[in-house]
Amino acid sequence: MKVGIIQQANSGNCEENISRLESKIRNLAAEGAELIVMQELHNGLYFCQTEDTVLFDQAETIPGPSTDRFGRLAEELQLVIVLSLFEKRAAGLYHNTAVVLEADGTIAGMYRKMHIPDDPAYYEKFYFTPGDLGFHPIDTSVGRLGVLVCWDQWYPEAARLMAMAGTDLLIYPTAIGWESSDDSGEQQRQRDAWITVQRGHAVANGLPVIAVNRTGYESDPSGQTGGIRFWGNSFVCGPQGEMLWQAGADEEVEQIIEIDKQRTENVRRWWPFFRDRRIDAYGELTRRWIDP
Repeated sequence: MKVGIIQQANSGNCEENISRLESKIRNLAAEGAELIVMQELHNGLYFCQTEDTVLFDQAETIPGPSTDRFGRLAEELQLVIVLSLFEKRAAGLYHNTAVVLEADGTIAGMYRKMHIPDDPAYYEKFYFTPGDLGFHPIDTSVGRLGVLVCWDQWYPEAARLMAMAGTDLLIYPTAIGWESSDDSGEQQRQRDAWITVQRGHAVANGLPVIAVNRTGYESDPSGQTGGIRFWGNSFVCGPQGEMLWQAGADEEVEQIIEIDKQRTENVRRWWPFFRDRRIDAYGELTRRWIDP
């Protein structure tokens, strides 16, 4: 499978951002891409740095403007596209939602972000209701896609459930970066942890992982923090956690990476983690905590 990755720095001009994405998708299609993955909330700025009810106006329905526009592009170019949108489901009910468009332009499926963070400059609980669609892969013409979103990438349970449902690969649209008060040592620890945990999901489940992050600096409109410098470093790794490709921190990138889906079968024969799981002993994982 040829996967096209787009790591982009966004401005407050959504039309410009989307037009640049469309141009990059066309470039990747010309190079043979079969699947395109973009970053989290790719149409605009990462608006969750502040809590402002006016920003709910940015949300859209699904189906809606973005699924229509990118759907036409998917059909024209005959490829599968993973979108990341601010979904308006109903009045007062909003989600952070990934949508997979089939190569004929139709919606193959969607995933609503399950784990919602609430940290300085990442006030997502103000905007997003936790997802209610569960952890189910989306069937497409290029395979079964296990799409999760950003904060989900820290949770091995999410990756495991997608793997148990038969996904061919794990996909993480992401918006993560450094706040200005973090020193260089802390910045490196955070970025390394982000890469390591996702490579761990690849190893534990014998699956390729695609992580696509934002890049560039976005200021905090409230002035309460120094804004976020998104650390880029989008990457693709194989089912043993082996790095197949990695972007830099401060660059916009459009890149094709080839993934060998058959390798998953081979790796799982060598390392039969699913065979040896003690499913009879894991019941307490559904508890919040185990008191002494």
